[in-house]
Amino acid sequence: MAKSQNERNKEWQEKNKEHARYLKGRSAARSFIRNRSTKEDLDELEQLIAERRQQL
Repeated sequence: MAKSQNERNKEWQEKNKEHARYLKGRSAARSFIRNRSTKEDLDELEQLIAERRQQL
């Protein structure tokens, strides 16, 4: 019997936990920036991004 897409997705997430966690966090960050952030949030995020870029 063929597996459903949901079953395949679950299998992939189990095999790739760290990457799935990365994708979930990235999606949450983008959604927050687009839909809920204030000017103050964006100012703080710009500073955090600049600091992180220096670390990389």
